[in-house]
Parts: sequence; C-alpha cells; structure tokens
Amino acid sequence: MLDIDVAKQRAGTALEIRFESAGGVTALFGRSGAGKTSTVQMIAGLMRPDAGRIAINGRVLFDSHTGIDLAAPQRRVGVVFQEGRLFPHLTVRRNLLYAKAAGDNGRYGGVIAMLGLEGLLERKPATLSGGEQQRVAIGRALLSNPDILLMDEPLASLDAARKAEILPYIERLRDEAGPPIVYVSHQIDEVARLADRIVLLSDGSVAATGSVDEIFSRPDLMPLTGRFQAGAVLGARVAEQDVPGRMSRLAVPGGSLWVPSVPLPVGSAMRIRVRARDVSVALDKPDRISIRNTLPGTVVSVTESDGPFRTIAISVADETGESRIAATVTANAVRDLGLAPGVAVFALIKSVAMDRRSMALPPRDEIVT
Repeated sequence: MLDIDVAKQRAGTALEIRFESAGGVTALFGRSGAGKTSTVQMIAGLMRPDAGRIAINGRVLFDSHTGIDLAAPQRRVGVVFQEGRLFPHLTVRRNLLYAKAAGDNGRYGGVIAMLGLEGLLERKPATLSGGEQQRVAIGRALLSNPDILLMDEPLASLDAARKAEILPYIERLRDEAGPPIVYVSHQIDEVARLADRIVLLSDGSVAATGSVDEIFSRPDLMPLTGRFQAGAVLGARVAEQDVPGRMSRLAVPGGSLWVPSVPLPVGSAMRIRVRARDVSVALDKPDRISIRNTLPGTVVSVTESDGPFRTIAISVADETGESRIAATVTANAVRDLGLAPGVAVFALIKSVAMDRRSMALPPRDEIVT
C-alpha cells in the first residue's frame, strides 16, 4: 500500500498530491506539467516535499512532522526512467548483477526469464535496441528488491514497434504478482492497456481517481482527459474465431463485438478500448448495413458543451452484465433524435475502428496460429 499526502511549491505551481495505491498498476495520468514526474521523484526520494507524508506498507519514507526523510537508497523503491540509464561499460549480465548485489533477493533467474533477457546477457547496452534497454532497466529495478516500482514514462522515447515489443513484458510483470507499480504516462493507449487504477492529475492536484473505464468514460472529466480521447475500456474474452473472415468475436458485459482477428485462443481474457468518436447512435435497429456491431442500450446522460459536439453515455446490458459505452455525436443529432436519459438506442460500432492500438495484443512475433 502506497500512501502519499504531500505539498510542494514548484516553479510557480503549488503541488498538493494525495492518493493511495493498494497494488497492481496505478497510472498517474495528465497533461504535461500536471505534476506526474514530480510526484514520482518525491516518492523515490529525488525531490523533497515541503510538507506531508509518504509511506509504503506502513513504512514511513517521509514525514515532515516527525522529521523522517529516508535517503533514496534506503527507500526500497525501484525506478525506471524514460531512458534505461544502464552502465554503458558493463554487460547486461553485470548491470543486472549490480542490482542483485544491492537487493540480493534470489529472483535473478525468474526475472531473466520473465523479461526474456537470456539472449542479451553478454551484450553491452550500446548494442541493444531501445526496447531491449528498457527491459534490462526494468530487470535491474526488480532485482533491487523494491517494495514498489515507479515507471516514469518508460516508453516515451520508443517508436511504435519498440513499444509493442515491451508492453507485453510490463503486462506480464503486472499479472505475475510483481511489486505494485506506479506508472506515469500521458498516452491513453498505454494507460488503458496496463492500469488497474488511474490518478488523474491537473495543475498540481488530484482531479479524480478511479478505474480506467470510470475515468475515461466520465464526460465531466473530458476537459482533462481530452474529448477525442473519450471512450470506454472494457474487459473482454475471446468468444469465437471466424478464420475464413479473419474476424474474432469478443464477449463483453452486455453483448459482444466483432473485431479484426485477435491472435489469442478462444477463452483468452483481454481489454478493448472503444473510442467515443467511433460510435454512432440509432433509434431503430438498422438493416442491410455494413456495420457489424449493433448493441441495444439506453441513454444514461448527455454532456452539454459550447461546441458542436455532445457525448452520449449509453448503458448496454444483458444477462452477462453491463457496459457503459460513450458516443460522440453532434448537437444537431441530439436535437433531431431527441436523445435524452432513458431513451432506448442502438450503439453502432464499426469493426474496422478496432485496430491493434485499441486492443491489448501480443507482439506480432508471438502471434498464436
């Protein structure tokens, strides 16, 4: 359990950060300058708060009232930065053994296997790709035996291919009962794929906390999360494979979605992000239409704004559960269709809108056939 309640005056901006993280992946999300990196630095002991308290599993790292301020090496906090920051003169093996000597936790073999580092051990950092360097950096942080792992935009310096390479390893770390992770990012695709919980920061304070789906589907938070980022993050399970058509059916609470072929076995769990801008609304179920996904639902809310667009929150429910799906439509459509809470509608979602960025998928070289 991470418990942080701190204040810091920073370059004209007053930071007041208060939240708890019980485990899994907690994402610090917000625009540049919101206070994400400063929060990580205060937890790690790289920046001193002006006041407050930081504790991990009841062990106090900082307390301005009692004068406790543990030095960074004493905090048992692993940090992964944007760049790997590996020792350039040491091999991968020696970089990892350096951290193991500090932590001495007997996990060396398991960490090597989990991060797929077996073939890299005798190489120098300069010969590694950006994604490989970050995997080594994660391994080094884990081998220091941390109580918590801080990841400060670890994919920011990587191109799309390298991001796709490393994301499954971070997921594996999350799913295999590793240490709690605080993950900093302003990229919604990363957060939607990895996080269990979001702490939304704005102008140096916590604007909201909650699940990924809750935060990104709340219309009142769209000024902070971005109107074009709005949507829903749904837990899904592969229900059917249409091999000839190269399509997969994903079961979600309240219905199912046909998407381009997902390279996972039937029964596999995953997440899928449905962007509000990819959802249309109809009052009647359309016939003879190319859109493959037509989900009956009920309007829950209509968000007003000064611009031409409105965001409709739609509840889709059946015996399997309920999902909340958002749709961005024009104000004229809201007026002409009489869209209001309680109105029965159909949410129309094009299968072609569900690309790899919308789904948590393995890298292409790990595709299951």
